[in-house]
Amino acid sequence: MPPAPRILIADDDSIITHLLSTMLQKKGYVIAGIVGTGGDALEKCAMLAPDLVILDAEIAGAMDGVDAAYYIFQLFHAPVILTAGKTDEVKLDRLKLAYPAGVIFKPFTAAEVTTVADIALFTHADRTATLPALPLGDPRKMMENTTEAIIILDKKGRIIFLNTFAAWFVDIPAPEARMRYWRDVMMFTNDQTGEELPDPVADVIRRQSATIFDSGTAMVTKTSKRRKVIATVRPLRDGRDRFLAVLVSLREDVKKAYM
Repeated sequence: MPPAPRILIADDDSIITHLLSTMLQKKGYVIAGIVGTGGDALEKCAMLAPDLVILDAEIAGAMDGVDAAYYIFQLFHAPVILTAGKTDEVKLDRLKLAYPAGVIFKPFTAAEVTTVADIALFTHADRTATLPALPLGDPRKMMENTTEAIIILDKKGRIIFLNTFAAWFVDIPAPEARMRYWRDVMMFTNDQTGEELPDPVADVIRRQSATIFDSGTAMVTKTSKRRKVIATVRPLRDGRDRFLAVLVSLREDVKKAYM
């Protein structure tokens, strides 16, 4: 008998999360976790690899539910069901941009929740073989990596995701870094002169090709911590070869640091 599907719930309303948890557990689902922001949902997806995410389209936080759902599916291929109200046509029109596996309107019943979840899981399982490779590889291995800092930026250069090592590397907690422009968190300088290097992120977005700082580069955080690094900045693309996000990969230049 296959294991029960694991579901991550993302909503800032404790009453809603309790209702969803109760309804889903009675159906036999396992609750993998409960979070209260879109950024936390993205991080927990990488850590927990849930089979399904149920996410409030109007969740609190700097990253809204539609954007969070879009990145969850594109980066980790976890299907997302959005919950939404029925009162704002403009917001409802945005839901399709997230490529949701389903939409549940509030107020909802147990039958509605479990039926939409069943259909979403069935449909996703049927199309899994046709999905492209994960753009970041195995999410759990990425989160456990202790030698490479991984930072994902949106098309405006704002931080949307950091692996655990990256939060330590740039000396800022992940919740504080999310949705901040990357240069408000760190900068790259010439290791010898201290001069700030040209913006690699803007260059990657413009040229759609990678930029590598492989020697003589330092990363300086907003807390004035300085590390000699090897940095790679490159575009991430979705399964249809469309620009998705910017990947910043940072490794400490051990040879330089200890010469």
